[in-house]
Amino acid sequence: MTAAPIGIFDSGLGGLSVWKEVVKLLPYRSVVYLSDNAFCPYGRRRAEELVERTQQVVRFLLHEACQMVVVACNTATAAAIDSLRASYPVPFVGMEPAVKPAALHSQTGVVGILATHGTFQGRLYQETSHRFASHVRIIEQVGDGLVELIEQGLCEAPQTIQLLHRYINPMIEAGADHLVLGCTHYPFLIPVIEKISDGRLTIIDPAPAVAHHVYTLLEQNYFSQEALERGGQPHTYRFYATGSAAALEACFRTLVPPKTSAQFFPFFEFPENYYLRRV
Repeated sequence: MTAAPIGIFDSGLGGLSVWKEVVKLLPYRSVVYLSDNAFCPYGRRRAEELVERTQQVVRFLLHEACQMVVVACNTATAAAIDSLRASYPVPFVGMEPAVKPAALHSQTGVVGILATHGTFQGRLYQETSHRFASHVRIIEQVGDGLVELIEQGLCEAPQTIQLLHRYINPMIEAGADHLVLGCTHYPFLIPVIEKISDGRLTIIDPAPAVAHHVYTLLEQNYFSQEALERGGQPHTYRFYATGSAAALEACFRTLVPPKTSAQFFPFFEFPENYYLRRV
């Protein structure tokens, strides 16, 4: 018997930054990943749209027998995770900007946050900032345009570097010593950000902490299955994309050993009954 898979979804390939950390901790666990790149970017979508769309995504993942769902998107988490938890009887793990560790460890008292408009408007970000970062100055910057460039594989392109200079230089000039990445796409920009900041910023990526939370929840809720997987049961990696899967597969190949096998399903459409039926 093979343990049920983990479901992970994002508006595109950004959630692979979380996927990478999850499979590092759970190398024998099957994972179903859905890239909703036909609906990308999520950042400027209305909350109502995202609630409806994520309901469709989750119904598909549960149809694929996923026993847990990781909402590997800060914007989708902000808009929809409360609705998802109220609708389905499986654990959900979401994202939120790692404001707390940045605020606790800042020496200058200035923290920069790069995120989407939807994330900044979300309840989780507002509550976390108020609770843990009221003693520091927070510089918020919406990363307009970055997700689209990353989806095109242009992480080190001149236009990407130009945008990052525009977004990050004012933070550095204001004395920020920490930069919180509030979108799962943004960790793919870390090498460029490090060059721009030249050691002046500590970059915080929440993906490792999210993966650790996934691991802990699995041990708490599905220990017998987890023990079974560690015995070497077969596992699979399946990737669905509502648009082209080319960028998703190319990014995947940079994250894993060359012979790692995976199945990719491009231009996936939610079957009509997933829209209408509650799992």
